[in-house]
Amino acid sequence: MAASEHLVIFDTTLRDGEQSPGATMNKAEKLRIAKALEKLRVDVIEAGFAIASQGDFDAVKAIAENIKESTVCSLARALDKDIDRAAEAIRPAERSRIHTFIATSPIHMKHKLQMEPDEVVEQAVRAVKRARSHVDDVEFSCEDAGRSELDFLCRIIEAAIDAGARTINIPDTVGYAIPEQFGETIRQLLNRIPNADKAVFSVHCHNDLGLAVANSLAAVTHGARQVECTINGLGERAGNAALEEIVMAVRTRQDLFNIDTRIDTQHIVPASRLVSTITGFPVQPNKAIVGANAFAHESGIHQDGVLKHRETYEIMRAQDVGWHTNSLVLGKHSGRNAFRTRLLELGIQFETEGELNEAFTRFKALADLKHEIFDEDLQAIASDTKQKEEEGRFGLVCMQVCSETGVVPKAHLTMTVDGKEHTVEAEGSGPVDATFKAIESLVDSGCNLQLYSVNNITSGTDAQGEVTVRLERGGRIVNGVGSDTDIIIASAKAYIEALNLISSGGIRQHPQVADV
Repeated sequence: MAASEHLVIFDTTLRDGEQSPGATMNKAEKLRIAKALEKLRVDVIEAGFAIASQGDFDAVKAIAENIKESTVCSLARALDKDIDRAAEAIRPAERSRIHTFIATSPIHMKHKLQMEPDEVVEQAVRAVKRARSHVDDVEFSCEDAGRSELDFLCRIIEAAIDAGARTINIPDTVGYAIPEQFGETIRQLLNRIPNADKAVFSVHCHNDLGLAVANSLAAVTHGARQVECTINGLGERAGNAALEEIVMAVRTRQDLFNIDTRIDTQHIVPASRLVSTITGFPVQPNKAIVGANAFAHESGIHQDGVLKHRETYEIMRAQDVGWHTNSLVLGKHSGRNAFRTRLLELGIQFETEGELNEAFTRFKALADLKHEIFDEDLQAIASDTKQKEEEGRFGLVCMQVCSETGVVPKAHLTMTVDGKEHTVEAEGSGPVDATFKAIESLVDSGCNLQLYSVNNITSGTDAQGEVTVRLERGGRIVNGVGSDTDIIIASAKAYIEALNLISSGGIRQHPQVADV
């Protein structure tokens, strides 16, 4: 194995994470997350799949132009057009990588690629060489390696390394592996491939059986020196290995792992909250490391033990992963410069003074409603402001909702559709139902409501509520997110944002279903 003095953290939140149904992010949102990942000291940021759409290309390029400390990577199928497009997108980066892949399992080669094994090897070699003509840092992935034959893996990996691949990724694409078996696969590959010492071996595990982190750690114990993961375990289907769990497992169990990451763990919780806010995927309270209950103790025995000696029931310190950052940062008397400075510290930067002024106005209005303004509130203000700046067919002007015991709830809304104001009203089983029915009476979207979720951004009864609305139409799924101290207004914002997203078109190409 090529020498690596630390465990490389390859974050794919912006690529694989975005493949979660409804988790599509725009360029500005991707750039905010990329800056948070850079602050976290992530080694490699997989910024996207450049050929998937013009939007993906623009986002990858913007990240390449702005990120200085992390390597910026773009995914590419083993096709010349993919590789050349990826190279063009990452060209501005100070450190760049092309990540090319092809399927290697019998089921994928036969039914998806419709290629013979010899053809697959030939195409893999050609792709790696093409990528090396653009950049020195090339990663090659054996898609569905978890169900591939070991002898064929050895053959194609040896050829890829000879062709110039510096990193070899072994993905458990469908989450099929079991830790002991997966770790043994990594050990055998490292022992059997003659030129294995010329590349860093990586793993990319999916969580279909809830084993993504366990499989990744098993691979590390057997010699893998890069782990591909996402913030909050975001990703298609059941998700990917969670970055925060990988990092803290290796950091906490140094008695078993003889290697550590470069991650600045104090930025883990802020990064988690940013990704949750932007994607609209709330973090479950009992989620390891970043869940609200991760360091909470209700049992009397546990509370007594922690008070006497923290290590009795805590194996990590909450402040080491960023929980201490959940503190008051600004108040109603804070000025515009203090507001701008704190936003920059959170990795939030507006492109125009007009956007900053709009956000500051929202901050002052919120400060009049709630005394304590937290970082999470600022993240929500920024997201709302950026959403408002983007053109959409639909907009909320004002609304009035009546909910009274013994009376059918009614919603009265004024909305804009293509710039023209319309007033509508409807009744429903509750105020949210009435609000959504009023909106639909005007737009008649034909969408199916798949998810309605409410999450408090901070603690207290004056907290902003964050609402996620998931809509589906014609097989396309989008998430709309809205926040407000009034949960009904937040619900209307979320529903309207989802409508704007689903009416905008621009469906992304999915890298694993595209024909090779």
